Amino acid sequence: MPATQCPTKANLTKSLMKKNSAILGAAFLMATSAIGPGFLTQTAKFTADLSASFGFVILISLLLDIGAQVNIWRVVAVSNNRAQDIANKVFPGLGVFLAVLIGFGGLAFNVGNIAGSGLGLNAFVGLPASAGAIISCVVALAIFWYKEAGVLMDNFTKVLGILMILLTIYIAFVSQPPVAEALYRTVWPEKIDTLKIITLVGGTVGGYISFAGAHRLIDAGISGEASLPQVTRSSVTGILITSIMRFVLFFAVLGVVWHGAKLADSNPAGSAFQLAAGNLGYKFFGFVMWCAAITSVVGASYTSVTFFKTLHPAIEKYQRIVVSGFIIASTVIFILLGNPVTLLIVAGGLNGLILPIALAVILIASVKTKIIGNYRHPVWMQALGWLIVLAMIYMGAAGIQQTIRHLL
Repeated sequence: MPATQCPTKANLTKSLMKKNSAILGAAFLMATSAIGPGFLTQTAKFTADLSASFGFVILISLLLDIGAQVNIWRVVAVSNNRAQDIANKVFPGLGVFLAVLIGFGGLAFNVGNIAGSGLGLNAFVGLPASAGAIISCVVALAIFWYKEAGVLMDNFTKVLGILMILLTIYIAFVSQPPVAEALYRTVWPEKIDTLKIITLVGGTVGGYISFAGAHRLIDAGISGEASLPQVTRSSVTGILITSIMRFVLFFAVLGVVWHGAKLADSNPAGSAFQLAAGNLGYKFFGFVMWCAAITSVVGASYTSVTFFKTLHPAIEKYQRIVVSGFIIASTVIFILLGNPVTLLIVAGGLNGLILPIALAVILIASVKTKIIGNYRHPVWMQALGWLIVLAMIYMGAAGIQQTIRHLL
């Protein structure tokens, strides 16, 4: 009997470790998908605009992010269906529309992520941006063609996510921010900018980002009502990782502007790192930018394709080829266009619409027994979810107005 028990225990332990790794990996996949080139630029610019009061914006957006994320992940997990399949069950054809919307937004932003990876390697080791983009494309392709692609993707996002945070902590330490003032203004701000709060929510859980970790858990076989505690923990962990990076970067930039320095409009995050720690700081910025961009390439490519894989059997069968095509197309567009501003502006406007549409679909699905069975979604989660939908509709309207102004 002992001889047969040991392998069983070993297998159970291995299975549990693999499951825990996937749960944490899903959190990091979501977090590093959110922490892209735009995240760095946005955080630096908003810190320069609001100074210590930006901490309050981060805090409120953190609470809203958790509300959106927990709603989406729990319903996706308990239904054991990806978001597009849930949408099709709510209203036939809606899932196809959602997949197209997220697919286009994911491709457009992936062009920006590839551009960011090229610029990151340019700042870090001096490579031309186009060469850095091609190298980053190869790295991303290698991850998806690895035999255990899911495990490698989990570990890759974990390691680079931790490195990003550690390097930014160093810059925050060197820049000597007014910590007491920042903490005070985080709960008692001098000024409040509602649009910046909503913009941060859209940048953290908008578009494909809010589904990155949830779809990863489905692919890892972690679903059903019994898995909800782990799913909830993973979703909150993803937001907390993102917020830690946001707060650390906020402190780093605040230290620079608090002492009177002015950030460069063309590269506020890079100039903050350079002003804080000289050329070494700029090298660090290059590496952080590359980490942020390449992990976002992985997250955007993986999640965007998961929205198509159940719509046609061929996509499921040739998933790696489709993902590879997605990454290569993003790289080719960047190299050919250099700076696809119009494409990114249009995608930005659409991205503001994706979260309220997708979250509204999830909330409708959360009360339909044909989708979630006997599970009862908490009323307070539904109420918070609908509040976020209304807030994001406001942001989406503002985003469309900005898009029209840029294009005209």
